[in-house]
Amino acid sequence: MIRAVLIDDESKGRKILYNYLNKYCHNIDIVGHADGVKTGKALIDAKQPDLVFLDIEMKDGTGFDLLEKFTQFSFGVIFVTAHNEYALKAFKFSAIDYLLKPIIPEELIISVNKFSKDQELKNLSYKLENLIGNKNEIKKLALSTNKGIELLKIDDVIFCESSGNYTVFNTSSNQKIMVSKTIKEYDTILSDCNFFRIHQSYLVNLDYITKFNKNDGGFVILSNNKKLPVSRRNKQAFLDAILK
Repeated sequence: MIRAVLIDDESKGRKILYNYLNKYCHNIDIVGHADGVKTGKALIDAKQPDLVFLDIEMKDGTGFDLLEKFTQFSFGVIFVTAHNEYALKAFKFSAIDYLLKPIIPEELIISVNKFSKDQELKNLSYKLENLIGNKNEIKKLALSTNKGIELLKIDDVIFCESSGNYTVFNTSSNQKIMVSKTIKEYDTILSDCNFFRIHQSYLVNLDYITKFNKNDGGFVILSNNKKLPVSRRNKQAFLDAILK
């Protein structure tokens, strides 16, 4: 039997996954569940599971934050996330599987079977260490639009603009791509990728800033000659970021 734990801050998500595992994956023995980074770390230390089903966005941090608390790995990880923007291609590169919410039972079975065939701990440890070492080297975003999914290189994004519950990506090739997620979500994803939230409505790639002007409350000029305001609240932090 594979001893597994479930770590997700949504009780409904944990319950659905628990029920699916009990119904479809009879080789899984669920030995505990947790609702965040702190409780997840304690659970793994206490139960020493073979496999961790891990959410990415949780109230007290991310799944990456949890994994970084370990110097050695004696367990495998299957990510369970609602965010396909988290460089899922990079997860595959690290040979760590993932499931997108809502969970499809057939995909859950495939992931568990994949893990069952690959339980050599040295191999699992290498894969997790590789993921942690490269988590900030996200190269592409998978953007779900009304026409399908577009894979966009992060380096090609000049800035993101808020439009209510939507975000518009403005690229170096003059594309505008609208996605039905808020700019706050992309701020979380891109903050480690040289992006800065200069204003409630704008998230900017610092590499494309050509000038900062203190007049009129403060604004930046981008490489495409776009002029964007810098909010008074974010001004000092922004200056600290560009003067590093």
